[in-house]
Amino acid sequence: MTSQILAERYEVHRQLGKQTGRQTLLARDLQTQELVVIKQLFLGRDFEWQDLKLFEREAETLKALDHPAIPRYLDYLEIDEPDSKGFALVQTYVEGKTLEEHLHSGRTFSESEVQELTKFLLEILIYLHEQNPSVIHRDIKPSNILLHSRSAHSVGQVYLVDFGSVQNQAAKFGGTITVVGTYGYMAPEQFGGRSVPASDLYGLGATLIYLVTGLHPTELSQQDLKIQFADRVTQLNPNLIDWLEWMTEPSLEKRLSSAGEAWNSLANPREIPKSIMPVQPRGSDIKLTKNSELIEIVIPPHGFAFDLVSILSGAVPASMVLWINYYDIPINPLVLRMISGSFLVAAGVISIFALFRELHLVIDRQQISYSSHLLGLRWNHFQPDPRLHIRQLEIEKIGDNVSEVIIQADKKYRLGVKQGLSESEIKWLASELSQWLGLKITITQTESKWLASELSQ
Repeated sequence: MTSQILAERYEVHRQLGKQTGRQTLLARDLQTQELVVIKQLFLGRDFEWQDLKLFEREAETLKALDHPAIPRYLDYLEIDEPDSKGFALVQTYVEGKTLEEHLHSGRTFSESEVQELTKFLLEILIYLHEQNPSVIHRDIKPSNILLHSRSAHSVGQVYLVDFGSVQNQAAKFGGTITVVGTYGYMAPEQFGGRSVPASDLYGLGATLIYLVTGLHPTELSQQDLKIQFADRVTQLNPNLIDWLEWMTEPSLEKRLSSAGEAWNSLANPREIPKSIMPVQPRGSDIKLTKNSELIEIVIPPHGFAFDLVSILSGAVPASMVLWINYYDIPINPLVLRMISGSFLVAAGVISIFALFRELHLVIDRQQISYSSHLLGLRWNHFQPDPRLHIRQLEIEKIGDNVSEVIIQADKKYRLGVKQGLSESEIKWLASELSQWLGLKITITQTESKWLASELSQ
């Protein structure tokens, strides 16, 4: 089979990718014997002039750039063949696999590798954004980042490729809105056709979130357009989690504004708000388990509360008096003994519950359940609800005292004073649940504004 030769110079080896009206080829330059990448745009039924503008802009941008981690411009061709007409951009070939391919093959990245990769990519963005005018990539995602020559001590050489969506801040499209990028990695302002250097930071942050969670950003829940991922990476340094949240702020005003600022803030983390790191109250015996798969709250036996002690201190002596002095009371002795015996049994059962029963609230990826555990026995208080049915997290207050935390699903799941929790424990558990569920805390009474400001973010 005869190899295809383009422009009497480039010998095509194989196809690397194909989209409607486009294809990418691996070829050999017969003059230099070097491998090259050829991107082709065809003039067919699906051709739009906007595509040609972006294609020409990619060529002009690459021609002006000179960075070892960016493919180098080599040639620009017009294709005029009987069966195809269009244009071709020739650039240097970068050997390696994309981040997407690495993740699909099962590769994982340690925190130190993520930090190293982040710094390489920020260096590239600093170079691009410091051009005059600034060059904005607009499509940073795992499939546009290549890694090559990984070693035991290095993440490898890092390359940023595919400048097909590139824009400089001086470029305008005559009043039209141009939306380019990839859903999940596009900053919210890009949906309105606006791109600034901070838009690339959002794409980088979303890419790194994919790297540390193994999930595409669209597979993660959102709250007010913010990607909720912290519950899946509890092993990461809180400063890195906070930095990634900062990089992916939906609001431009709240997001890091430049690659240089992002670099400095990575090296010198900001003070993390207390709401990000809820602390268990001193002396609390509650057991909290939280990871990417579940959150489990185990409330230990709360012992004899004052009201229970008051009841038992009256009921037990009365039962003993009835049991011992039944002959002095003008009622059938058998009935009296049955009544007093019932009081003693009830007091015993209540005591066992108070001293040995644990309450378990468990929320995993499938459901929420609430159960009691007593001396090796377990029973649910009611049928578990699907996890997806959880729609609200609230703190219900009575006067100035916190009553309980309520998780609203098909039913209400309550944790509060009745379970022996203190006010500080309720606030702490509400913060933990809010962070894991990605739900804001709703305060049910207006006089609780002080608590709302402390817990709701």
